Amino acid sequence: MNVRQKSLRVGIAFIVLLIVSGVLLMYKGNDAVVLATTQKDGILTAEQVKLAFDSVSGRMINEAVQEGQFVKKGDVIMVLDATDTDLSIERIKAQIAQLDATISSSEGAMKIKHFKADNDEKQSFRQIDSQRAAVASAKATFLNTKLDYERKAELVTAGAVAKSQLDDAKMALDVAAANVKAQQELLDKLLSGAADNGNTDSINLPTIEEERQSAENMKNDIEALRRQKSSLEIELKELEVAKERLTLRASEDGKIIKIIAKEGEMIAPSVPVVILESNRAYYDIYVSEEQAANLREGDKITGVTVAGNKKVEGTVRLLTKAPGFADLKQSREQGQADLSAFQVRIYVDENAEVIPGMTIEVKDDQFAKK
Repeated sequence: MNVRQKSLRVGIAFIVLLIVSGVLLMYKGNDAVVLATTQKDGILTAEQVKLAFDSVSGRMINEAVQEGQFVKKGDVIMVLDATDTDLSIERIKAQIAQLDATISSSEGAMKIKHFKADNDEKQSFRQIDSQRAAVASAKATFLNTKLDYERKAELVTAGAVAKSQLDDAKMALDVAAANVKAQQELLDKLLSGAADNGNTDSINLPTIEEERQSAENMKNDIEALRRQKSSLEIELKELEVAKERLTLRASEDGKIIKIIAKEGEMIAPSVPVVILESNRAYYDIYVSEEQAANLREGDKITGVTVAGNKKVEGTVRLLTKAPGFADLKQSREQGQADLSAFQVRIYVDENAEVIPGMTIEVKDDQFAKK
């Protein structure tokens, strides 16, 4: 056999192979996704959660878990050094205690001032009443002395008494007048400029009002102290929250698959330190347009494991147009797809006896029209 005949036979065999492949493609399609859309297989994938310290940093002093360990929600994962935070908390607590003492002392002083103002008012009212009586007595004495003076003046005119008696009566009258003036001045001093309407209980004494105003002004000081305390209490809560965040806890049940940070290292805020494999697991399959038309997000889907043929119940969470590479290309002009593929994401029930990595198949009867 010469080279020419050998080359001819190889060419004929290649042409036959192309013809057979073309026939097969007519029935099977010409895209790699065809296999996926016909068999509906998906790899079970568990969602991963990256755990990080929220807005706090520090040196890790306790690595409480190991890779491969199963944890429950709330379990301690890692702990950062809380020495500085504890000192700040104690400092704030001491300041709050000091403010409490100051507030209590100020409230006591304010009550004493109010009590003193009330007591001074009562004493002033008694003094005013007593002084009114003294003024009235002085005025009565003055009137009597005046009558005596006038009577003796008449007797002196009639020559019935000596002029010396009239002089004595005049001196007594002047003394009585001076006493009335002195007693009135004392009353005015007690009134401190307040109008005397004769009713003591209705008199508003300026000096007493000043005492009460001084006591009331202490309320502003006390309120300022309370606001300062409130600000410190907020700061204390922030520190307590920060201290709580120094302990990293599992956000949900799952399995520790990777520990990124190690004990003794400085940890930056919001940087992942542990990767947790959650109990939420899903698999993706691709379906045709006709099958997608019979599906809705929220529908229940029953798949089976390729290994062991176990039933796996799940729920459709996502039904969306698949990327262009997944479309089944045929022979339309301008490269348009004859059939569009749809991506279906199915989350399996938590009680399903499957583990991530297993292959789950969905039969075509699950996409029958409902």
